[in-house]
Amino acid sequence: MLYVGLALTADGPRVVEFNARFGDPETQVVLARLRTPLGVVLRSAAEGELSGLPELEWSPRTSVNVVVAAEHYPGTPATGDTIGGIEHAEKGGDVHVLHAGTRRETSTGDQPGGLVSSGGRVLSVVSLADDLPGARSRAYEAAGRITLRGSHTRPDIGLAAERGEVVVPGQEA
Repeated sequence: MLYVGLALTADGPRVVEFNARFGDPETQVVLARLRTPLGVVLRSAAEGELSGLPELEWSPRTSVNVVVAAEHYPGTPATGDTIGGIEHAEKGGDVHVLHAGTRRETSTGDQPGGLVSSGGRVLSVVSLADDLPGARSRAYEAAGRITLRGSHTRPDIGLAAERGEVVVPGQEA
C-alpha cells in the first residue's frame, strides 16, 4: 500500500513521491489475494500490535487488474457518461469491479438516476485465476462487458509477464 515513485537520473534513483492509498490498481490487485481479513491487520496496526499478528495468509492464485478509463484519459477525461454492464462483468465469479471515478446521479422528474463517470480511471476490474493467462483473460473479458462511451483499457496488462519477459515473484527460474 506504500508506493514509491522513482525517477532514474544520471546520479542514480531519486524519490519523486510517496503514496499510501488503497485505491490504486497496484494495491487492489494485491489485496485481491489477501486471505487474512484486512480489518484485523488495520486494527493491529492502529493499536501498535502488528508483532502479535499471525503471518498473513495469501491466496496462491494470480490476480490481474484492468482499469477501464474514460474517454480522453489521461488528458482531460470525459465525465457524466452512463456506465452499464457491471453486473454482467461480475458474473462467473472471481471478478470484482471496483469504483474509482464514478458517481450516482439522482433522479429528476421522469429521468431515473444512474451510475456515471466522474474521473479518468473509472473502474478497476480485478480477477483471480489459477494462472496468469487465465487471470488476464478473465479480467479483459469482464472489462469488455462494461459499457461506457469512449472508454478504453490498456491492452498490455500482464502481457510481458505472461510472455516470460519479466520475472514474476514466486515463479523465478
